[in-house]
Amino acid sequence: MMKSFIRLLGLGLAASTAMTGIAVADVTPEAVIAHYADVAEVKYGDALAAARALDAAIEALLANPTDDTLQAARASWLAARVPYQQSEVYRFGNAIVDDWEGRVNAWPLDEGLIDYVDPSYGSESDENSLFTANVIANPSIEINGKTIDASRITPELISATLQEAGGIEANVASGYHAIEFLLWGQDLNGNGPGAGNRPATDYSLDNCTNGNCDRRRDYLGAASDLLVADLEEMSANWKAGGAARVALEKSGVAGGLSTILTGMGSLSYGELAGERMKLGLLLGDPEEEHDCFSDNTHNSHRYDAVGIRTAYTGVYTRPDGSQMTGPSLADLLAAKDPAIAQELSGDLDATIAAMEAMVERAETVEAYDQMIAVGNDEGNATVQAAIDGLITQTRSIERAIAALELGAIELEGSDSLDSPDAVFQ
Repeated sequence: MMKSFIRLLGLGLAASTAMTGIAVADVTPEAVIAHYADVAEVKYGDALAAARALDAAIEALLANPTDDTLQAARASWLAARVPYQQSEVYRFGNAIVDDWEGRVNAWPLDEGLIDYVDPSYGSESDENSLFTANVIANPSIEINGKTIDASRITPELISATLQEAGGIEANVASGYHAIEFLLWGQDLNGNGPGAGNRPATDYSLDNCTNGNCDRRRDYLGAASDLLVADLEEMSANWKAGGAARVALEKSGVAGGLSTILTGMGSLSYGELAGERMKLGLLLGDPEEEHDCFSDNTHNSHRYDAVGIRTAYTGVYTRPDGSQMTGPSLADLLAAKDPAIAQELSGDLDATIAAMEAMVERAETVEAYDQMIAVGNDEGNATVQAAIDGLITQTRSIERAIAALELGAIELEGSDSLDSPDAVFQ
C-alpha cells in the first residue's frame, strides 16, 4: 500500500502533484483518503522502528550502566519522538487511535507512582492516593482498598494494573513519558536552566544509587517492551485489513475527508495550541510542558505541527530523509477553491516557521520551560507566536471544511483559549 519514495531536502510543499505526475483535476477523494492511510502505516512503522532502537539502547544501558550508555539511551528516546509526534494528527477523528493514545503518550504524570521523588514534590495529594506509591520501592501497593502484588514488575502489571490506577489519569505508568522519567529523572530546576539528571548508577547492581536498582531495571525494561508492543499493535492497525484502515474505508468519502480535517483542526487548536501550549503559558508552570523531564518540548510541538501539515500536503519526510508523496487534501482543495488552498498552505508554513523560531531559541537561548516563565516577555512572545499560528491555521481549516462541503465538523476546544479565566478557578 506504500507510495513511492523520493529523496528531497526540506519539509516544505515542494513535493506535490508535480512530483507524483498526477494532475490536480484528476485527484479523487478516494485516492486522497487511501494515501492518508498509507502515510499512517509508514509513520507508525517508523515510530515502531525507533521504539525498537530505543529498546536496544535501554538493553545496552541495563547490561552496562555508564554515563555513555545512559546518554545513548536518552538520544534514542529523543529520536523516537520524531516520527511518533508526527503521527499524532491521526488521533483525532480516528477513534481507534484516540482510545489507544493514552497508553503511549499520556501526560502529565504523577511520577511518584513509579519511583523516588524529591521532597519538594510533596508526600500526598487530595486527588491521587497513589501520588507517592513508588511501586519500584514497594513490592505491594494498595489501590482502591485492595492490596496489589507488585513483586514482579512486568509489562502486564504496568498496563493492566498501574496505568491510570484507581481511575486517575495522572497515574501514567506506561509510554514515552514514563520511560522519559526513568531515563532523566525529575527536572528540579523549575523555570531555571537544566533538565532531569538521573545518574546511570540508578541502574547499577554493583554500585546502586537511590535504592531498588534491580526493580528500577525491571520497570524500565518492562516499560520499553510495552511501548514496542503497543506500537506493533497500532502499526498493524494501519496495514491492509487492519482495524484502523478498515474503519476509515467504511466511513466513506465524506467521513474520510472529515477524519483528516478533524485531526488537523483538533490537534491544531484544542490540543496543541490550547492544552499543550497556552495552558502552560498562562500558568508559567514548567510542569505543563509536554516533555518535561528531558526539556524536549520544543521538538515535540514542532513535529506535531509538521504532522498536521503532512496530513494536508501528503508529503512525509521519513527519519532517513526520504519522502513519501501522493494525492493530497491540498490537491483536492486546490481544485475546489484555489484561494483557500493557498491560504491554508501559507498558514501551515507560517506556523512551522514560528515553531522553528521557538526551536532555535530553545537550542541557543533557553529551554521551553524557561520560555513560558512569568515575566519572560521575549520567551513568552516566542511561544505565543506559535500559538497564534496554530489558531490562524485552524480558522483556515474551518474554511477548507466549508469549501469541501463536508457539513459541520466539531473540532476540539480548550478553556485555555476559549475561557482562560476558567483556568484559574
